[in-house]
Amino acid sequence: MKTDRITLRPWSDNDAGSLFKYAADPEVGPRAGWPPHQSEEESLEIIRTVFNNATTWAIVWNKTNEAIGAMGYGPSCECSLPSREGEPTVGYWVGRPFWGRGICSEALRLMLDHIRCNTEITSVISGHFINNPASGKVMEKCGFIPTGDIVFDDRLYLGAGKPIRVLRLALSSATPF
Repeated sequence: MKTDRITLRPWSDNDAGSLFKYAADPEVGPRAGWPPHQSEEESLEIIRTVFNNATTWAIVWNKTNEAIGAMGYGPSCECSLPSREGEPTVGYWVGRPFWGRGICSEALRLMLDHIRCNTEITSVISGHFINNPASGKVMEKCGFIPTGDIVFDDRLYLGAGKPIRVLRLALSSATPF
């Protein structure tokens, strides 16, 4: 999946250095509910485990061919979002130097097109910490609608007591972006 600026592709072991470069930033992971990476070895382990599936991709900056973030969907992870039967959770992030440039919205649109064209999924769910409204803006730009639900999830890193705003997107294979 590709645009002029970015490509979504599977992660490889060769991405461990760039993953660590951006995922070690203490401003990045906690906004999405995960701890900053502590070493390149930890980043490699994440690539080989968490990112090792058919629905999680590296967001690659085409100018440098560097992995600058992640985009994916899957079973409603270890979080308390009120998902429906068969409704996957969407998640994404990019490194801080790429914030505010529309990259997550661009990557999310690519992935949603992929889901519409290649799956029978009828809706997806996501959420963002209330203190990270930029993530919610990405979802809303891509058509997600707030459900009105606010959940709290003590299982997410630094998530204890933090409200998560829930959004959902109804999908139709006939209406790609």
